[in-house]
Order: sequence, then structure tokens, then C-alpha cells
Amino acid sequence: MTADNTQSLLSALIRAETVTPAAAPALEVLETVLSSAGFDVHRPVFSHANTPDVENLFATIGSGSRHLTLAGHVDVVPTGDAGAWRHPPFAAAIEEGHLYGRGAVDMKGGLAAMVIAAVDFLAARGADFDGRISFLVTGDEEGPAINGTAKLLEWAVARGERFSAALVGEPTSATTLGDQIKVGRRGSYSATLTVHGRQGHAAYPEKADNPVRGLLPLLQALLVPLDEGSDRFQPSTLEIVSLDIGNPAWNVIPAEVAARFNSRFNDHWTAQTLEAEIRARLARAAGETALRPGARDPVKWTLHAEPTVSNVFLTDDPEWIECVSGAVRTVSGKTPALATGGGTSDARFIKDYCPVVEFGPVGTTMHQIDECIPLDELDDTKRIYEAVLEAYFRS
Repeated sequence: MTADNTQSLLSALIRAETVTPAAAPALEVLETVLSSAGFDVHRPVFSHANTPDVENLFATIGSGSRHLTLAGHVDVVPTGDAGAWRHPPFAAAIEEGHLYGRGAVDMKGGLAAMVIAAVDFLAARGADFDGRISFLVTGDEEGPAINGTAKLLEWAVARGERFSAALVGEPTSATTLGDQIKVGRRGSYSATLTVHGRQGHAAYPEKADNPVRGLLPLLQALLVPLDEGSDRFQPSTLEIVSLDIGNPAWNVIPAEVAARFNSRFNDHWTAQTLEAEIRARLARAAGETALRPGARDPVKWTLHAEPTVSNVFLTDDPEWIECVSGAVRTVSGKTPALATGGGTSDARFIKDYCPVVEFGPVGTTMHQIDECIPLDELDDTKRIYEAVLEAYFRS
């Protein structure tokens, strides 16, 4: 295959509709290409109570102590209003040098470039390159992330695999290809705060306890900045993402109200210390009575943290970071910034097994209507991945 095949592979992957947790159509495409190139391909399915079954892909070739795994996901977020798209979201249409479709950037574009880079690398070097290449591909990155990469890594290690480095093809570039790579990520903590009141008639508030009045000072306490950032990370954030009362009546004070929030926290915190700070703030604010005239007792509240917490991490492997940075410089002429911002990715699981760096296309249109990738950017992304392989396995 040549670089021109990157466009063809990405088109096939986009046409394979894989809104999370669906994965099989795109995995079929990948298996065909990788098997033809000599990879040994497996597609394990993992399950967990109250979550959808998820099919994954693990493909390997070569042998040796230097084992580079190329990681990504084929599941995509929903399209939103398909009628609002310039082209049908799964048509892989090309217009004015851009390829349109859900997943073009996040992250079927990076995955297609990785696969063709590996295929071209093997065609040039042969299977005897004194190392091992694997693909670690899930259908559960945009979903609960329970039956995907975390379990796929455990499954691979149980089979005897050992990884020496990992490259994740997420869309890490900010404004131009190669302006940054990700060498770490902030942690993510999500929880639901429920304030418990007493239902009553809206005309007689003194006979009720309106939980919304109690919620407001608690939210105000949570929204005070957590920190000012650290040497390598942006400031921690906390955002309210949902308020739920479920009260259809105009004349009824509700019994309770729930607020869901998410925090992206830096290395000033762990999940445990962050939750302790949150609980301390809520306990202090619960005594505020300014919005609860006549109230004597503190606001009654409970906090339920989601189990899928991801902790902050920073890759400390100068050789691997320079390998990826050098490949970016070689192809793009840019020296990438070593970034840690943005959301989470499956790198949070991979970092427990080997040093991990993330690099991929510009993420401007990810999750948006008219998601698209410039074809010349797709080609350059493939060239950078191939340069990474050349540098990593250079004699």
C-alpha cells in the first residue's frame, strides 16, 4: 500500500457506522487490511453488568523486546441532526480537499493513518525489523470505557504481551498539525450532588423545605476555583453539567434536586484528596441560611461519585517523547509543545503498562456537525507515524 490508501481506508472506516458501542463494521475493515499485511488479529468481546458488550481488536506482528503498540478507537459519538450536515455523516464525502464524516478526526483519521503507516513501514523493512508492532483498538472509548482498552490490555498481558511504548492517535494538534503532542492528561472526577428537602405547597413555603434554595450555596461553594494550575498542567476545573428536579407542577415545592458535575483536576490533587475538598466545601456551605429563611438545620445533602475516575498522569520518558517529537519535526518542521490539557483518553489506562504519548490531527471539528479532515493533513499525519516507526526501530 501507499500513502494514497490512507484516504481509502478512512473512507471505508467512516462508512462503517460505529456509534458507540458498535464496533464490528469498522473492525471488519481493519482486520481485512491488517491480516493482509501479515498481522495476527484477534477480536475479543468483553462484558460487564449493566453495560453493553464491546468488541475490540488486538493485532500483532514481529518479535523482540521493543514492542510499540498503536492505540485508538473506532467508536464515534452520535451525529446530532444529520440533516444539518453538509454531507450525510457516514458518506465519507470529499469536498474542496476535505473528507467529511463522523469520526474523520476523532479518531478514525488517526487510526487510518496509523494502519497505513505500519503497512508501508513493513513493506519497506520486511517483517524482520527486530521488534514488535501491535494495534490496540476498542469500541468503548466514547462510551463507559469499561469493556474496552482497560480489559483489552489485561487480556493481552495475560497472553504474555509486554509493551515498551505506546502511541495513541487522538486528535491532539491544536491549530496546525504537529503544534503539540500530549504527554499527560488531567484526571477526571464526576459526581452527583443531591439536596434533600421537604415537599410542600408553593404558596406555603414555611411548611416545606425547598431543596433548590439549599442547593444554591452548595453550588456556589463548588464553583470557587480549585487552584491556579501547576508547572505542567492547566488549572483544575469543576463544571456543573446537569440540574435535575423532575417537577412538572407549578404549585409544588419539590422534595429533592440533583446536580451533576465534572472536575478535570491537575497534579495538585488525587481523586481522593479532591473528593475530600469537595465534601469539606459542601459541609461548610450547608450551614448557610441566607436563602432559607427560618431554617435551623443545615442543608441535607448526599454525594455519589461515579466509579470511572481517571487520575492525572505525566509521561516521564524523554527518549520516547523525543522519538515522537523528532518525527513531527522531520515531517512538519515544527517542534511540538508538550501538552497535558483537554479531556481524557484511553492513554489513562495504557500509562500503567508503558510510556504513552498521544499525537494526531487537528481536533477543531471533533464531535461537531460537519466533522472533517483536510486530505493533505491526513497524508502528513500518516508520514509522521511512519517516521515514528522508522525512528523507534532504527538499528
